[in-house]
Amino acid sequence: MSNGITIDDLRRILAACAGSDDEVDLNGDILDLPFEDLGYDSLALMETAAVIGREFGVAIPDDELGDLDTPRAMLDRVHDLVGTTS
Repeated sequence: MSNGITIDDLRRILAACAGSDDEVDLNGDILDLPFEDLGYDSLALMETAAVIGREFGVAIPDDELGDLDTPRAMLDRVHDLVGTTS
């Protein structure tokens, strides 16, 4: 498993966890857009975190997900967690 998650990895995972709103465009500059504006609710973010855990071996604690309100915040937290386990 690689811990080097990129924005492209996150886009792919978000697309897989999109739920019912397939019209969200994840191809633009989404780093600082709130997940809510992208159409993601807490359940979709929990699924996203679970996929990140399976694919990259990084467990984002459930109680932190509410604070990760943008893709940038999620990527930063994953990178922080990788730094504490290396």
